[in-house]
Amino acid sequence: MNHIFNLLFEQYSGYDTLDIILEIVAVVFGVLSVWFSKENKIGVFPTGLISTAIFVYLLYKWTLLGDMMINAYYFVVSIYGWYVWTRKVDTDHFTPITYTTTKEKWISVIIFCMTLGFVYYVYEIFDKWTSWTAYVDTITTAIFFVGMWLMAKRKVENWIFWIVGDLISIPLYFYKGLTFTSMQYIGFTVLAVYGFLAWKKIINKNLQVA
Repeated sequence: MNHIFNLLFEQYSGYDTLDIILEIVAVVFGVLSVWFSKENKIGVFPTGLISTAIFVYLLYKWTLLGDMMINAYYFVVSIYGWYVWTRKVDTDHFTPITYTTTKEKWISVIIFCMTLGFVYYVYEIFDKWTSWTAYVDTITTAIFFVGMWLMAKRKVENWIFWIVGDLISIPLYFYKGLTFTSMQYIGFTVLAVYGFLAWKKIINKNLQVA
C-alpha cells in the first residue's frame, strides 16, 4: 500500500503546500465545470473560470507552457461561451444545442492546424522540445482548443474532442507528476461520455418536438 501511495504522491514532497492546495481546488472546480456542462447548465462557465485561472498560475510556475496555454484559452473562451449560452435567439429561446455544420467542421480543422503551428512556434522559441511530452502537449492542446470552441458554440461534437483529449491526458499528467490532475482527467473522461449521451438525448428530443 505504501508503495502505491509513494508512486502516486511522492512527487508532491518537493511542492509548496499552497501549490498542492491550489491544484486540488482547481481540480474540484474543474470537475464541477464539466458536470455543469453535462447537465447543460450555465454554471459550467463560472466554475471553469476559477479552475482555469488557478491552473494558468500553477502551470506557468511549473513551466508547462502547452498546458498553460490550454487553460488561458479556456479562460478566454469561457467568457465567450457564457455570452453565447445566455444569448436569446428569439424572445423565448436561448442558443440551443445543435450538431456542427459543414462550415463549423472546416473552422474546427483550421483551429486544430493553427493551434499546432502556434504551440510548435512557442515551444521552439522557449527551447522546450526536451521531452516526448512536448509533442503530446502540442496535439492535446489542439484537440482541446477545438473542443472548447465547440462547447462554447453548444455543439454536440465537443464531447468527442474532450473524450479523446482526456484519455491522452490521464497518463500524460501522471507522468508529469501531477497525480491529482491526472485523476481529474479520469473523472473528466467519465463525465464527457455521459455528457455526449445526455446532449444527444436533448437534441433528439428537441428534434422530435420540432
